[in-house]
Amino acid sequence: MKKQSLSVLSFIIAMSFFILTTSVNAAPGFDDKEIRIAAWGPQTGPAAAWGNVARGPNVMAAIINEEGGINGRKLKHFVRDDQYNPAQTKVVVKELVEQQGIFAFVCGTSAAGGMAVKDYLKENKVIWVGPATSVNEYVFPVNPYLFTIMPLYEDEASILTKYVVEKLKMKKIAVFYQNDAYGKNGLEGVRQRLKHYKMTAVAEIPVEPTEQDLGSQMQKFKSAGAEAVLMWVAPKTAVIALKTSKAMGYSPQWLSSDTLSDYDLMFKISGGLWEGVITGAFTLPPDSDNPTMVKYREAAKKYTPAERWGVFYHAGIMFTEPLIYALKKVGKNLSTEACLKELNKIKDFQGTGGKITWTPTRHQGTDSIMIMKCGPNATYVPLQGWTANELATWKKK
Repeated sequence: MKKQSLSVLSFIIAMSFFILTTSVNAAPGFDDKEIRIAAWGPQTGPAAAWGNVARGPNVMAAIINEEGGINGRKLKHFVRDDQYNPAQTKVVVKELVEQQGIFAFVCGTSAAGGMAVKDYLKENKVIWVGPATSVNEYVFPVNPYLFTIMPLYEDEASILTKYVVEKLKMKKIAVFYQNDAYGKNGLEGVRQRLKHYKMTAVAEIPVEPTEQDLGSQMQKFKSAGAEAVLMWVAPKTAVIALKTSKAMGYSPQWLSSDTLSDYDLMFKISGGLWEGVITGAFTLPPDSDNPTMVKYREAAKKYTPAERWGVFYHAGIMFTEPLIYALKKVGKNLSTEACLKELNKIKDFQGTGGKITWTPTRHQGTDSIMIMKCGPNATYVPLQGWTANELATWKKK
């Protein structure tokens, strides 16, 4: 009987220790010494060219820590590879939340991946600032823990289509879009603007991220006589499209989402074919002489010399800017609730991207983009400054 009682007592002690340990591991992502943030992204797989977005916050962490931290706490950044696979996004995010104890996520490439975990993060009351993608489903209805920085693909597509029609005077417009939330949101933006002009696209063609033979799609664009083709696809897909089109003697005006605005990378992997492509831009060019951009550029050379400096890597830094601002405003009494309160008060904040405003009922930071063109040797040629989408449907809700 005594042995049985001791066994029961041992079990209770063991379970108490387990519960205590679990609660510590699941503690709110910070302690007196550090704040833990994280990002997922495709370090491998079909969209690996976007992988350095998730690594960019390492530079911000290095800058913050050299300056003494945030109210005495160091910033620690974790990166996980989700291979551009929503199922894997679930796995790595769960591990980060439940094993590492993450206060907030930043970046997060892939609309499909984000859709797979946004409700999980909400249920676990984990803040997510600055997804490296932006679709309607992230912010409508308002998710109290999710704050977007990039303009919606729908808004960006509408603005780019307006530029094609009014500035380039082209009427035969086509859309090449990835068959997921990312691509479909871009498609809707093109349709929105063309409907405003009482026009329709001459071709709307979807593509899967893993497709490599694009001959039939490019032939359809050519047969439709498309003068301009707007793309919402991954980098590898875009390069295959340009190479395939050139081989068949078809050279439309290519335009793309800001997700392909890293000209140095796109110029290199396309063998120079990216010259002349027009894109949206959600951040200053990487060679900008803006003082903050210069600071980031020098820090990247110092702390992460092996990384290639460019739009994607800098974007990872830019996506953390408003979170850092809010954390500093909170002071020493940090909590998820206190950080949310500061994020919801941000008005016309501008780091190295567009101006951001968030309120408790509005978590879409901006609807503005710039328009750039890839010049010789991957240079950035400005075509149009910060422009909002006057047709934005979310502002009317």
